[in-house]
Amino acid sequence: MMASIASSSTRFAKPGQRSAEQGFTLLELMIVMIVISLLAAMAIPAYVNNIKAAKEAVLREDLHVMRQAIDSYTVDKQKAPQTLDDLVQSGYIKVMPRDPFTSRTDTWMPSQEDTLMSLDQTESGINDVHSGSQQTAIDGTSYSTW
Repeated sequence: MMASIASSSTRFAKPGQRSAEQGFTLLELMIVMIVISLLAAMAIPAYVNNIKAAKEAVLREDLHVMRQAIDSYTVDKQKAPQTLDDLVQSGYIKVMPRDPFTSRTDTWMPSQEDTLMSLDQTESGINDVHSGSQQTAIDGTSYSTW
C-alpha cells in the first residue's frame, strides 16, 4: 500500500515542477530551432569564404610552380615550351595541376609572346599561364588575370 502511494505521488507533480513523463513544449523546441538556425546562418558564409580563400591559395601556388617551370624550361632548353604538356614530358612538373576553380587540368590558359626572354633563347613560345576560370576572386579581380 505504501508503494502505491509513493508511485502515485510522482505522477502528479506540483505546479511549477515537471514530472519525469513530461516532454518539451512546442515553444521550447521552436526556440532551440531558431538558435540553431541563427548559428548556422553565421557559420555557413564564413565556411564558404574559407573554402574560397583556400582554393585561391592553391591557385596562387599552382601558377607560381608552373611559371617557374616555364622559366626553367626556357633557360635550360634555350627555347620556350610550345605547350604546357612539354613541361610534363620534360620532367619540369610531374603532372599538370588541377585548376581548383574549374576542377580540370585542361583549362589553363597559356599566353605566348614573340619576344625572347634571353639572348640565348632561339624560339618563342609560352611565357606565362593563367587560370581558365571566369569567376571573381575575393579581392574583386578575375582569376583569369592572375
